Amino acid sequence: MTPILLSPGDIAIAASLLVLDGAISVLLRLDLHRQLAIAGLRLVVQLVLVGYLLRAVFALASPWVTLGVVCCMVAIAGREVAARPEQRLGRLGNYAVGAGAVAVATLLTVVLALTTAIRPHPWFDPHYAIPLVGIVLGSVLNGGSLALDSMLGGVVRERAAIEAQLTLGVPFRQAIRGLVRASVRRALLPIVNQMSAAGIITLPGIMTGQILAGMDPLEAAKYQILLIFLLSGGAALAAVAVVTLAAARLTDDRQRLRLDRLTAKRGPRTH
Repeated sequence: MTPILLSPGDIAIAASLLVLDGAISVLLRLDLHRQLAIAGLRLVVQLVLVGYLLRAVFALASPWVTLGVVCCMVAIAGREVAARPEQRLGRLGNYAVGAGAVAVATLLTVVLALTTAIRPHPWFDPHYAIPLVGIVLGSVLNGGSLALDSMLGGVVRERAAIEAQLTLGVPFRQAIRGLVRASVRRALLPIVNQMSAAGIITLPGIMTGQILAGMDPLEAAKYQILLIFLLSGGAALAAVAVVTLAAARLTDDRQRLRLDRLTAKRGPRTH
């Protein structure tokens, strides 16, 4: 089966649906038409630029160039994890926690996939490594940001209960154990929902794209299963790493809860 190549006219026809969205916004006074137009334009520009960039990177086939692209992707994802929570750790703590967790989770998940299940030659082939990193980063970013937001918001909300346990001599790790569990659980719920719905309620995007590209549906299903398992592992690793690193910054060698190290996103320092 020969892949069907899309022309600018084909894209323009699909873009008419975005125009329909804008018309609905105007008719219902949703005030979203300008945002839709800007978002649609950004989508086209960003993806076209990425397409040209990846074409150049694939042509070079250099492990150092591939590593550079991956590092940039991880750094941007770490920034997104850091920016989403309402509470901020001082001294760029959110970014240090987010970037560290994203790097560890992505590296372990992607290297495992490239060296075992997929096995391209060479194993760092950018045709496989970069798209795989991009897919995994989406799940890692989501899991890490949810866990970090839940952890930092939870220690502020449950301050009295945590400090009461610390006063009774309970170790800090034990005092926040319930909050750690709740944060990791929140981070994993989206991937659990995705696995539960895949194939019955929704046909996942990767599988759909491979089928449209001419791959046998059963083989496409195998790849989708592999990828979802990778996403679940990446999200779990990111969530655990985030809450572990954040917890270490919220205490000291005297086992105290250090909320003075937190600053609200828009507001005064928390005491």
